[in-house]
Amino acid sequence: MENVVLFDVYEGGTAVITLNRPKALNSLSYDMVKPIGEHLTKWAMDEQVKVVIVKGAGEKGFCAGGDIKTLYEARKNDEAKATAMQFFEEEYKVDMQFYHYKKPIIAVLDGIVMGGGVGLTYGASHRIVTERTKWAMPEMNIGFFPDVGAEYFLNKAPGHIGRYLALTASVIPAQDVLFANAADIFMQTEQLTAFLTAIEHTKWQGDSTAQLDSLIAQYASQPADESALQTDEDAINKHFNFDNVEAIIASLANDPSEFAQTTCKQLQSVSPSSLKITLKQIIDGQQKTMEECFATNLTLAKNFLTHADFYEGVRSVVIDKDRNPNYKYKTLADFSDEAVTAFFK
Repeated sequence: MENVVLFDVYEGGTAVITLNRPKALNSLSYDMVKPIGEHLTKWAMDEQVKVVIVKGAGEKGFCAGGDIKTLYEARKNDEAKATAMQFFEEEYKVDMQFYHYKKPIIAVLDGIVMGGGVGLTYGASHRIVTERTKWAMPEMNIGFFPDVGAEYFLNKAPGHIGRYLALTASVIPAQDVLFANAADIFMQTEQLTAFLTAIEHTKWQGDSTAQLDSLIAQYASQPADESALQTDEDAINKHFNFDNVEAIIASLANDPSEFAQTTCKQLQSVSPSSLKITLKQIIDGQQKTMEECFATNLTLAKNFLTHADFYEGVRSVVIDKDRNPNYKYKTLADFSDEAVTAFFK
């Protein structure tokens, strides 16, 4: 059986993690996150390892998120739910390792970077995007919530950009990812390939961070296009300033602009229960530490695994692919504030 993650250490001190499920867009499973955590722990103690690279195999992207088909199995019985929770626990633990890691980690966010792929690498010290990057927290599309510490990192975006990205599940390009503070460096794909080759052949000496920053400067550039998020920032702040979903949608509906009308339709097309839970999650997250955010995510994940609309969302997008979910909670009014609060307990 092919290894789902590859681990290499080069003579000069560069270690490389390669997500190796290209046919599944490198979507994460328990069998992937567990050894990643183990190798990061081992390399943290290994004086030979100076820099870590995280990248995805194949042409399409870094990582499309968690393995949703496996999570869908959790609808069957308690044992399957326990297996799903084991994945979430391990995934979040490894995500947090990235934030605390003492050595530089280069995250190669080329192509598709979504959900669990974002969470895995957000804490990396050097996050590189390219002209091929397609970044999203797409959980709203499957009746779930943006997990992997999303309320911690989405609140690091300017203004209410984080709320907008969470609730609309918008797919954004490199220039928007940079504006949202979800990446640090832009490289053209050709330059990225040359950069990674150079990194793998570097003999690290002394301060690896200074050496790395010097190398990055030789290959980095600026995106050709301006950030649409930056252009729309005032409109986003105006409409997403409210602390309930009904008010956000009403504000958008009363604005005839193309941006507001498109965004309004996006929100009205997804699970009402997910919208309400996610807005509370993002607002509450403004006051929480990263560890507290991940703890909240575990509670929410457990409750979503008993939530019919999550499985219906997955069915409509991933299983049957009819894009026609029949949610139990069809309107925002159907899902009470008490029901929202219960999800956080």
